[in-house]
Amino acid sequence: MQIAVIGRGDCSAEEYEAAETIGYLIAGNRETVCCGGLGGVMEAACRGAKEAGGTTVGILPDTGDGNPYLDLVIRTGMGQARNVILVNSADAVIAVGGGYGTLSEIAIALKTGKPVFGLSTWEIDGVFACTTPEEAVNLAVRAARLSRRSRNPQDR
Repeated sequence: MQIAVIGRGDCSAEEYEAAETIGYLIAGNRETVCCGGLGGVMEAACRGAKEAGGTTVGILPDTGDGNPYLDLVIRTGMGQARNVILVNSADAVIAVGGGYGTLSEIAIALKTGKPVFGLSTWEIDGVFACTTPEEAVNLAVRAARLSRRSRNPQDR
């Protein structure tokens, strides 16, 4: 499964710590962290995943190299339009904090039927508010696995 972790590139220290824990826990569940590939929440999630021996994918808005914790870099040159690719590559989405870019990713996820779990993020219908990184990851992993099974009946 691929779990997208979304949030600001210039996040607070609390958001960074939460995202790092989320990445660590996703990797601990043997799932892949997908993100926008830049700094802040994205870097923190990748850093946590790498600490746990996990795999990270960054879907970049430009043609740069992204953060230093990426295993796979996808350079889109598409700007914010890459948000659609990121969300469509995920089986579930976890939002940590966030600005308008995060809001656009949440909207795309909800529009396409992806489960969204939030930690101190936008309070909108369809986003399941979580109180801890552990809760967000547990729910996202469970939702991703259920979603994958419903799409691939041979995996049941």
